[in-house]
Amino acid sequence: MAVIWGVILHALGGFASGSFYLPYKKVNGWAWESYWLVGGIVSWLLAPWILGYLTVPNLLEVLHQADSSTIFWAYFWGVLWGTGGLTFGLAMRYLGLSLGMAVTLGLCAVFGTLVPPIYEGKMGELAATASGRYILLGLGVCVLGILICGRAGLLKEKTLTQEQKQESIAEFDLKKGLMVAVFSGIMSACFSFGLTAGQPIAKLAEAQGTNPLFVNNAILVIILLGGLTTNAIWCLYLNFKNKTYTDYLNPSYPALRNIIFCALAGTTWYFQFFFYGMGDSQMGAYRFSGWTLHMAFIIAFSSMWGLVLHEWRGANKATMRTVTLGIIAVVLSTVVVGYGNYLGSPEHSQAAQDTAAVENTAAQ
Repeated sequence: MAVIWGVILHALGGFASGSFYLPYKKVNGWAWESYWLVGGIVSWLLAPWILGYLTVPNLLEVLHQADSSTIFWAYFWGVLWGTGGLTFGLAMRYLGLSLGMAVTLGLCAVFGTLVPPIYEGKMGELAATASGRYILLGLGVCVLGILICGRAGLLKEKTLTQEQKQESIAEFDLKKGLMVAVFSGIMSACFSFGLTAGQPIAKLAEAQGTNPLFVNNAILVIILLGGLTTNAIWCLYLNFKNKTYTDYLNPSYPALRNIIFCALAGTTWYFQFFFYGMGDSQMGAYRFSGWTLHMAFIIAFSSMWGLVLHEWRGANKATMRTVTLGIIAVVLSTVVVGYGNYLGSPEHSQAAQDTAAVENTAAQ
């Protein structure tokens, strides 16, 4: 049951991440760097500390007890992840929710899933077990689905006029968007590395009486602080370079309304990490495979929003069939990865032992 619960939690995180950008579409008159910074302060600073205090007893003491090298590496990976998060928003601007998410998170899924077991020297062990092979198969299916979604984007590029593309996505630019998405996808995988590096903090949190579901919230405080550092520096630089620092106090635009939508987007984005951390705690020995689930669910839900928001308006039937097939493949990958985790779970091992015992008794 733990693995099934973990898959459900990853689905909730995927829904939050696949939906977070929607409130930003309601922000009026502000430059990208202005609304991205306001939303980021909520998602990378306020929400992690508030939820951390509510779910991790003695949070400050836990962080104080943690080894300085553990804190450093969690923060370091957070800083690098922040560059991926920074360019992530740009990918959404140039490619739209469905295609932007598919390309960016496809690379993120591959690097974030495979690098931790490679770093820990567990790839041989992974390939030698039925559970591990199913997880690798699921990752392959996920990548295939992402490639199919990317193919749909290329078909859209060829069949629609520039005016039709910009009707649904105002700044649609396939070449620029793909370059940004590739960089973002690789760097965004650093979040998975940060969570792996910060596991000693999770153990300290559990020793303080934290519910196992919430132990990763103590790590999120550090990782997301690193992400805030990168994003705040860049956004403030753009604010001064483009003279958009006036956005925040410009009476011509509804500042309070914009702040509310930015806060809503930021809170929604944080909940992807909140639920991902909870799901991660339930995935057992192959917890790194939860990254594939997380990415796949995000792609599935963001693609759904892309269809709802008519980002594929005007596309021909072949293009629509292609993107639908890609989404189905991504969803299927979550089932395969989930089953692989189940095979490696204590529940399955116990069930197999009980079945073997019954068969032996019957044979006698």
